[in-house]
Amino acid sequence: MSAARSRAGLRAASAGLLALFPIGWLLAHLPAAVGLAVGRRLGDLLWWLLPRRRAMALDNLRRSFGAERSGADLRRLGRRSFQHLGMNLVEICRYVLRPTDVMLSRVRLDGREHLEAAAAHGRGVLILTAHYGNWELLAAAHGLSGLPLSIVTRPLDHPLLAELAIRFRRRSGAELITKRRAVREVVAALRRQRMVGILLDQNATRAEGVFVPFFGAPASTSKGLALLALRTGAPVVPVFLRREPDGRHCMEAGPALPPPADGLVTTYTTTFNQVLEAAIRRAPEQWLWMHDRWRTRPREAAR
Repeated sequence: MSAARSRAGLRAASAGLLALFPIGWLLAHLPAAVGLAVGRRLGDLLWWLLPRRRAMALDNLRRSFGAERSGADLRRLGRRSFQHLGMNLVEICRYVLRPTDVMLSRVRLDGREHLEAAAAHGRGVLILTAHYGNWELLAAAHGLSGLPLSIVTRPLDHPLLAELAIRFRRRSGAELITKRRAVREVVAALRRQRMVGILLDQNATRAEGVFVPFFGAPASTSKGLALLALRTGAPVVPVFLRREPDGRHCMEAGPALPPPADGLVTTYTTTFNQVLEAAIRRAPEQWLWMHDRWRTRPREAAR
């Protein structure tokens, strides 16, 4: 019965993609500046159509910046984050429905030397990244580094979005590793001298995560990246794709993050969250504030 429902969901998703194809084709062939303007208006529409996500984004922004910014400023920032998501959606249409170099020509790579230095260790490279900028395009832009990429993914809950994400990621040439089989396949990818991208900015369950600070509050953060790095010796390199004021993108790689002197997973994961927070603060409207990042709470707070 479950398999039948799964097949029915895939058929419905494929039918949905076909129905949306004319709209996607039109968005993909708009001039870049016009497409981004349409994307911002699409984000405005989502701002009003998704009240629960809007409330979540505003709550997260108050938690993170409430002591630094006014309520009106936070509301503007929340709306700009939805507009940014709308621009991402238009760019995904452009990438999927046009030759890949049309979109990739708008991306440049800074910090190639950090990726090359990490790869020279011969243990593969673990990539620390987040739902920041156009994170889907980050997988497609890995070719700029000249290094093969695998990415750890979690299937999306909505069949239509899941099907679209799978098609997009396969087009990028990246190897897909599902989360439920991640450890074994990540270790195998590292042995094959691949980069492995892990998005570490989402809420983790109590069993999967450790509580470390994120924007001043304890956040349950997956301990998987730290465990893999400490066990395999693979260097961890932060890489983010940030949208620039002219609408183009900068794929920025930083120096590898040294393992902690105490060898503790919690210490290393704290470092990762500090790097994520610093990146988000550079362009906060480009992070996915609508995600319930602090859903899992320490037991004392939950009580």
